[in-house]
Amino acid sequence: MMEPYQLFGKHSQTFFYNLKGKPIQHMLDFDHLSKREKPSVAAIIHPGKSGYHKVFFGNREILLPIYSSIKEAAEKHPNVDSIINFASFRSAYQSSKEALQQPTIKTVVIVAEGIPERQTKELIAIAKQQQKTIIGPSTVGGIVAGKFRIGHAGGMNENILRARLYRSGSIGLVSRSGGMMNEFFNIISRAADGIHEGIAIGGDAFPGSTLLDHMLRYEANPEIKIIVALGEIGGSMEYEIIEAKKAGKLTKPIVMWVSGTCASIFPWEVQFGHAGAKAESGKETAQAKNAALKEAGIVVPESFEQFEAVIGETFKKHVPTRQPMENPLQIPERKNTHFTSTISDDRGEELTYNGIPISKLITDNSSLGKIIGLLWFKKDLPAEFVHFLDLSLVLCADHGPAVATAHNAMVTARAGKDVISSLIAGLTTIGSRHGGAIDDACRYFLEATGSLKPAEFVEQMKRQGKYIPGIGHRVKSKKNPDKRVELLKQFAKENISSTRYLDYALAVEEETLKKAENLILNVDGCIAAIFLDLLESCGQFNREEIAQITQIGYMNGLFAVGRSVGIIGHILDQRRLDEGLYRHPTDDILYHQ
Repeated sequence: MMEPYQLFGKHSQTFFYNLKGKPIQHMLDFDHLSKREKPSVAAIIHPGKSGYHKVFFGNREILLPIYSSIKEAAEKHPNVDSIINFASFRSAYQSSKEALQQPTIKTVVIVAEGIPERQTKELIAIAKQQQKTIIGPSTVGGIVAGKFRIGHAGGMNENILRARLYRSGSIGLVSRSGGMMNEFFNIISRAADGIHEGIAIGGDAFPGSTLLDHMLRYEANPEIKIIVALGEIGGSMEYEIIEAKKAGKLTKPIVMWVSGTCASIFPWEVQFGHAGAKAESGKETAQAKNAALKEAGIVVPESFEQFEAVIGETFKKHVPTRQPMENPLQIPERKNTHFTSTISDDRGEELTYNGIPISKLITDNSSLGKIIGLLWFKKDLPAEFVHFLDLSLVLCADHGPAVATAHNAMVTARAGKDVISSLIAGLTTIGSRHGGAIDDACRYFLEATGSLKPAEFVEQMKRQGKYIPGIGHRVKSKKNPDKRVELLKQFAKENISSTRYLDYALAVEEETLKKAENLILNVDGCIAAIFLDLLESCGQFNREEIAQITQIGYMNGLFAVGRSVGIIGHILDQRRLDEGLYRHPTDDILYHQ
């Protein structure tokens, strides 16, 4: 467990908001150089996206999970207590606010610059109210040497090695400027034994945390022996430090410099690169601040050029023994993999399906529905969901020799082709008009339920000139119902707590039956509606996951697996009967020239 003065430690992990490959990899490279046992990035949060992002951790590739919301990530990783927000200035406010309101997140790093001051002030107020920490906005973050790195802080790997940031030193550094912080990492590594922690608070006029906030943390940290700070022209932060020094809140040696002394040579008002680097009064000039700091007992160099020498002298005076030097690791040669598998693993002594040994699945008498849950959904689905998958496979296995899947396969088998070729020929007929209607019905019912009344949905589809997937049958009708649909409805009534999608589909059927008796809810539409009800009611899928499942073809796959059983049956039947080459009778063709 970390002490209150520590924001990041050797074992802490963070969320990375916005999928930015380079800074994420920089953090993981630092992990390797620092000999961390686990990645500092637990997960990536990227609105509208889910899945995995492939990265290197040392010389091996790993997958970082991607979540579409902060709430979802926090629920999956309750021990992660910080977030690094790489959102643009347009969305950084809302996402940072959401992060601050998440109970498990204690530290929020905001990289974006240009956030309106009113929004920044609101974020600061929320953080203070909830006793949380903001670093930024407009920051590169910081580094806890040998333990944790925020994004690009510290520069390229060559600079990390040159400044010996891979192992802990004795200096606590805080700066407004991220670029100057990186330069000071090198200065301190030459003048002393390196930094213990370095933070850039950001150059905005209203930083989420101040120079003093971090200096007080350093004061409480027994591993930090000397505090080095770099201020700027403008603002009153340095005077807060002076007051804390006078009040005895800061007792450790402090070496500090306020940059911007050159501003006095200009006859006009000067503003440097940061929004806050502008003197509004004589008291806010660099000269006035440096003089006041020196008067309060803080070590202030005569000029910036003297900074390194003064740090060295202070270090020798107050730290009798330097931290031992270590030979650094190097970034190893790495090879990108060309495929990624997250569902099964055959490298060990026993094959696993989503982490479950196959022997356990055999011992538990697992059904094909259970296996589909593990390999397709990557979840151990509840019993009623598994039962539904098994039931659907049975109901979809065959629908006689006249349908497209069976007919195509039979013709191909009679042409002398093998089982696999004939199966492929049959499967190619699965699409929006046959079998694939389950997928389309899922998409339409998901979108329409709760947003359109059944009559409005039917009318909308009519205006668009579209058939309603899952509605209609060539043979079955209201007077001649499909037994498969009746069995599915009975299953839903007995096993699912909420059937709002099935209820909606049946309400749509009431509307379509007003037009024709064969416009019934068919087996495709019934499976689709119940599938949506199970996804929603089982508690294992969020809205984004359900939307993705309906988009990428799960039910098409289910139909293909089930129907393959029947297709192969018809192929074997034709071969067993030794049926000859099929030629369609000419009297069944209308010839026209």
